[in-house]
Amino acid sequence: MTQSVELLLDEAADAEIRAQWARLGDAGLPTSRRSTPSPSHAPHITLWAGDTIDPEDDAALPRLFTDLDLELAVGSVMLFGPRRGSYVLVRAVVGSAALLDLQQQVVRTLRTPAYPGFAAGRWSPHVTLARRVVGDKVAPSLAALAGSPPELLGRAREVRRWDSDTKRAWPLTG
Repeated sequence: MTQSVELLLDEAADAEIRAQWARLGDAGLPTSRRSTPSPSHAPHITLWAGDTIDPEDDAALPRLFTDLDLELAVGSVMLFGPRRGSYVLVRAVVGSAALLDLQQQVVRTLRTPAYPGFAAGRWSPHVTLARRVVGDKVAPSLAALAGSPPELLGRAREVRRWDSDTKRAWPLTG
């Protein structure tokens, strides 16, 4: 199953992404909103994902995020795919030099292979709005998001680890 390192959004950006999840869900469209809220489910930017993380490498991660205060710009709505007949609806995150450097530090620290989209030079920073959006739901999904801010400016000060095997998340920052 998936192991990941995730950058969390500040309170205002988190609230806006959750509002976009709600608009999609309230319109009966695919959404990343959970039907039953979970404290471990939050808007995030995945810095690294793979099948496994070596415990020694895992222990080294927190020192990468000491005094983290990263400026973020969450931009345009985009689609990833198609894959298996559907799309992933996302908000692109501007790949600032600081963000790209942080992601590469994580990749270098975790010696086990990442999934292809997280390898050096292959990463597309984003926040997921919905998965499994089939073709005829793309236009209604975009319409449901009309009126959303074209850009969200915020900060990231928190990073967490996610373990999908145990359905557990824990902080890597202070």
